Amino acid sequence: MFPLFFSSIDESVCKKKKKKQKRKKEKGEQFDLVQDQPAKVNSLPAERMQEIQKAIELFSVGQGPAKTMEEATKRSYQFWDTQPVPKLGEVVNTHGPVEPDKDNIRQEPYTLPQGFMWDALDLGDRGVLKELYTLLNENYVEDDDNMFRFDYSPEFLLWALRPPGWLPQWHCGVRVISSKKLVGFISAIPAAIHIYETEKKMVEINFLCVHKKLRSKRVAPVLIREITRRVHLEGIFQAVYTAGVVLPKPVGTCRYWHRSLNPRKLIEVKFSHLSRNMTMQRTMKLYRLPETTKTLGLRQMERKDIPAVHKLLAEYLKQFHLSPMMTEEEVEHWFLPQLNIIDTFVVEVRAFLLFYYSNYPESKLCSGALLYLKSLDLKQLEQKPADTSERSDGILRQSTIYCY
Repeated sequence: MFPLFFSSIDESVCKKKKKKQKRKKEKGEQFDLVQDQPAKVNSLPAERMQEIQKAIELFSVGQGPAKTMEEATKRSYQFWDTQPVPKLGEVVNTHGPVEPDKDNIRQEPYTLPQGFMWDALDLGDRGVLKELYTLLNENYVEDDDNMFRFDYSPEFLLWALRPPGWLPQWHCGVRVISSKKLVGFISAIPAAIHIYETEKKMVEINFLCVHKKLRSKRVAPVLIREITRRVHLEGIFQAVYTAGVVLPKPVGTCRYWHRSLNPRKLIEVKFSHLSRNMTMQRTMKLYRLPETTKTLGLRQMERKDIPAVHKLLAEYLKQFHLSPMMTEEEVEHWFLPQLNIIDTFVVEVRAFLLFYYSNYPESKLCSGALLYLKSLDLKQLEQKPADTSERSDGILRQSTIYCY
């Protein structure tokens, strides 16, 4: 642990050998740093200690969470060091479960900080769904400058959280006992994952969110432990999740490629900026889209396409050592087009493209469409002309496409 230092706010500790001078209250006034005594440290409130500990971790490698493996190796991960995951520096030469499945599973929920209670959210209740939307809208993932945050619509949340096999107890909320206000959430949905030659039933963890005012109370680790307990009760002992930061220990990474569709708006709202030596008119001309698509026969997916899409997807995913496995029912749920949620396009010659997006009329919001799966027949890959934005080696690509 790093030595603990405090910035003194008592000017009496700044002793001067020269005779006293008139104290001046100036901006940027310097104070001596003194190492406090252990007894005084222990007397601090728990909340203050947590804030200090977090500050030490942040300043040890600079502000903000670790974004690269190099930064992450210099960090300490007190919570993740207690979890069944590989350490960042650990060399793994075999594949299999980190620990065996458990027979003795805790039956009682984990204890929350005083004043809070668990609540399994009924997302079929429009009022509860609106509460979850508000919590995520105001407190979920945002950029480093706190300017942009995901704005998932209630309909999008239903699509993301209620796929085939979903369970209500896996929509795990935290409320304030006195006001019943929703202040925390974490979710799990079922997933079948193919790992080398093994097929494993898992869950995908998503939407971990704690109200900004409660982040000093260590609610997030309790949420993770509780959703783990609830998943264990269903006989599932592995989970996957994604994060925009490096945590112990990634098994895969994905790069996002951005393609501006409405550069004027994105620049006006400060999502992006004009490149060097570029004007707005030149930028708009550069990103202007053609009037018609180049792919002949491209159309929106229909219900009748589900069996063919399912077969094509299964064949495509076989080339990867780590990949999801889907039933036709899951293909229908995740891929069949829904207004303002998911758009899937097919070409009669066995290829399909897939988007999901959010679209809002207010000018203060940016809409985004994420191309998260593109599947092509091998012959099509061989015949496809060279393109700097795509590769013909069958590697799965992800890219975010922003529109207006």
